[in-house]
Amino acid sequence: MAMQQYMVARQQMSQQLRMTPQLQQAIKLLQLSRMELISKVQQEMVENPVLEEVVDSYEVESLKQQESNVGEGKVREKSSEESVAEVKADERDMTSVDWENYIDSFSSPMPTSSYKGLSTEDMPGLEQTLSTSESLVDFLLEQLREVDFDEQQQYIALILIGNLTQQGYLKGQTVEEIALDVGAELETVEIVLDVLQSFEPIGVFARDLQECLLIQLERLHPKNRIARKIVEEHIPNLERKSYGKIARALSITQAEVLDAARVIASLEPRPGRTYEEDETRYITPDIYIRQMGNEYAVVLNEDGLPKLKISSYYKRELSKGKNGTTNGDKSKNEAQDYIQDKLRDAKWLIRSIYQRQNTIMKVTESILKFQRDFFDYGVEHLKPLVLRDVADDIEMHESTVSRVTTNKYVHTPRGIFELKFFFNSSITKHGGEDLASEAVKAKIREIISNENPKKPLSDSKIVKILSEENIDIARRTVAKYREMMGILSSSKRKQLL
Repeated sequence: MAMQQYMVARQQMSQQLRMTPQLQQAIKLLQLSRMELISKVQQEMVENPVLEEVVDSYEVESLKQQESNVGEGKVREKSSEESVAEVKADERDMTSVDWENYIDSFSSPMPTSSYKGLSTEDMPGLEQTLSTSESLVDFLLEQLREVDFDEQQQYIALILIGNLTQQGYLKGQTVEEIALDVGAELETVEIVLDVLQSFEPIGVFARDLQECLLIQLERLHPKNRIARKIVEEHIPNLERKSYGKIARALSITQAEVLDAARVIASLEPRPGRTYEEDETRYITPDIYIRQMGNEYAVVLNEDGLPKLKISSYYKRELSKGKNGTTNGDKSKNEAQDYIQDKLRDAKWLIRSIYQRQNTIMKVTESILKFQRDFFDYGVEHLKPLVLRDVADDIEMHESTVSRVTTNKYVHTPRGIFELKFFFNSSITKHGGEDLASEAVKAKIREIISNENPKKPLSDSKIVKILSEENIDIARRTVAKYREMMGILSSSKRKQLL
């Protein structure tokens, strides 16, 4: 009794916000990309027998008639004779080399391996060449089989291969650590590594960029002592393009330094580049902004997205259950309950997809209204815009606008952009409207593209030029924007006379 009284006294009233599974689904659909949405709809069509795809033009026209009664995700209720509403899923030269970033910027030479010399019968079949590409590890293992190593050396070689990066560099364990783990002499590991460094692609198994370049110079340009000396002792000056300092240090002419620099630039800083797997990313726009004379029209991309409806067969089955007597027939009652559950899921999915498409349309129309100057005149006329501006305009929550603009793309007369692109912070402009950060970036890019390459503009000079256009911006902001656009500093953009 005392325990019961204690428990009653401990009870407290509290209010909690719980999201229903349907609401969670609606929010999830809102933030899905277009390809993810198509995949989700196709999956739901497999799992929910009540869902069907509209396959003929008559059904499409019928759904369009019903859509006139759909607003903000609410479906018109039908009479008992009409069963469930069918709703369509959607409504509507050497001096320009960036030595500091050399390893990430230069393209790959032609692959070193080929089928040259083989007869037609020895060539791989078409299906073999189209199936999967050979990885760097596979290529190295193939070469390893031709080396006469003993069992311990073979094991060490496999460990070294396992420590390679995609770029072909030896990272992770050091040769000292490998020798300790295997219980082998350090000299043995170094001998194995020396053999592996003779493998193709040339430069593989290097421990850093300097070693990678030296391996390639030894193999490809063994007589070029100037290039080797520069790599060994003057990489920092090479990065800064201080060719005069290198020439004075090596007691050679600046022309000889430039010749050696050209040789170094022809080397591959990422020997494994040919075997790197770069995933191609395809962008399909969710919505189009099309120019029609002096006006613009916003049109949803309907290609590939199934148009959904409720199965007529299951509607008839439900009608039979309502009109007939199923008392005492437990299996029929369970079947009716199952269909009802799937019916509710199907209706909610259709409503959620409609709400998603309708919201994308509203957000895009609002962006078009705010950023009309961009569509008319270009990126230099992009205006500052925040999520709250659009949210207030379409009377929706800011978080909804954020979800809608994430991973959604719009095809415009000026290119394809993520909807997030149109939201920018503001930069103060005296005597006029503030500018969007993207507009300022475009101006910085234009200023640099028109500079004298022999006398590139410093960030401070760019600030001064912008101030002459009444744009108030700090030097560090210019430096940040320049780095974001992948533009080098003035000292690295400078070209020799």
